[in-house]
Amino acid sequence: MNKDIATPVRTRAILEKYGFSFKKSLGQNFLIDTNILKKIVSFANLNENSGAIEIGPGIGALTEQLARMSKKVVAFEIDQRLLPILKDTLSPYSNVTIIHKDVLEANVQEVMDEELKGIEDVMVVANLPYYVTTPIIMKLLEERLPIRGIVCMLQKEVADRISARPGTKDYGSLSIAVQYYTEAETVMIVPKTVFVPQPNVDSAVIRLTRREHPAVTVKDEGFFFQVTKACFAQRRKTLLNNLTSQLPDGKQKKEEILTALSQSGIDPSRRGETLSLEEFGRLADELYPHFH
Repeated sequence: MNKDIATPVRTRAILEKYGFSFKKSLGQNFLIDTNILKKIVSFANLNENSGAIEIGPGIGALTEQLARMSKKVVAFEIDQRLLPILKDTLSPYSNVTIIHKDVLEANVQEVMDEELKGIEDVMVVANLPYYVTTPIIMKLLEERLPIRGIVCMLQKEVADRISARPGTKDYGSLSIAVQYYTEAETVMIVPKTVFVPQPNVDSAVIRLTRREHPAVTVKDEGFFFQVTKACFAQRRKTLLNNLTSQLPDGKQKKEEILTALSQSGIDPSRRGETLSLEEFGRLADELYPHFH
């Protein structure tokens, strides 16, 4: 059995061996607690026929745990300085491929076709760089990749917003965007003390399980998201105020907006945070003909 990478001593030794210094711009925080890594992997429910996609493998601490539990791991790493380190630390594992690319610019579907061919069950498991968490999650969901879901570590406040329920202060357009595609749950809180360097905030692990079909069926997806964003533009404002000020020609179309609200059975004086996904879906569909 190979020694775990994610111990403080081994992590320090690897970093010193390669003279590696953390780049703040890349949001690099490496985990130094093997138990937490094993727990993260367990939330993904992988088996010997599963594939795993990782983003930002760092020095391979999570990658190693994934390699032990799955058939194949594909990891995207943007920082060239980490490639020789990963080659070294992951040398015991023949089932890992490192792709030197920014995942936001990569064609993930193409990589899956090549590297995970014939693997039916694929999970994304990652300790995401904090500054690009949301764009990465949205890319993976919007591209409708054939994945079972995503288990990722991110800032606790972002996790709270992603898994928030209607009527709470964290609920907003991000909650809706993610929950439209997946069932979202926060499965674990992670203290900042288990990272080097220590981040300023606590982290959380969320599990997103892809829905067979989106949570609501709408006439136009783009417009649905446009409406949800508009409704949260200013949280203290009513739906009517936000919609008239945010939608194109909204001020001229106040009557149409009122009609759409009334046809969806939604009181115009409510606030965005009180609406469920179904209500947003109904509202977007009633507004759609007036704005297209």
